[in-house]
Amino acid sequence: MQLYQQVAYLFLLALPIACVAWTVTHEEVFREPREYCIQQSKLGKTLLHRKFFYLFTCEYCFSHYVTIFFLIITGYQLLYDDWRGYLIGGFALVWIANVYMSLFGFIRVGLKKEKMDADLEEARLKAAQKEEQKSTKEQ
Repeated sequence: MQLYQQVAYLFLLALPIACVAWTVTHEEVFREPREYCIQQSKLGKTLLHRKFFYLFTCEYCFSHYVTIFFLIITGYQLLYDDWRGYLIGGFALVWIANVYMSLFGFIRVGLKKEKMDADLEEARLKAAQKEEQKSTKEQ
C-alpha cells in the first residue's frame, strides 16, 4: 500500500476506534457496566483486578484494546510490512483516535454550555412573563 493510502487509512480507521472507545467509556447506554467497572477498579483486592476493570473506564486505555481489535480484523500496517508496521500503526491509531475523542469532548462541552445558557435564558423569560402577567392582573 502506498504511504498516502496508509495515512488515509490511519485517519479513517481512527474514527470507529474513537467511536467505540468513547461510547463504552462515556455514553449512557453503557452506564451500568461502567459503574460496575469503576467500583471494581476502586475496591478490587488485587492490583491486577483493579487495573483490569480500570481499562473499561478510561477512553485512552480502552482505545488501545479497541485498536488491537481493529488491527486484527483489518491487518492495517503503517510504514513497514511486518510486525513493526502493526506496532507503529497501532500507536498511531491510538493517538489519532484520542485526538478525535478530545475534539469531540471539547465540542460536546461547548454544546452543553450553550444549551444550559439557552435553558437559563428561557427560564428568565418565563419568570419575567409570569411577573408581567401578575402585575397586569393586579392593576
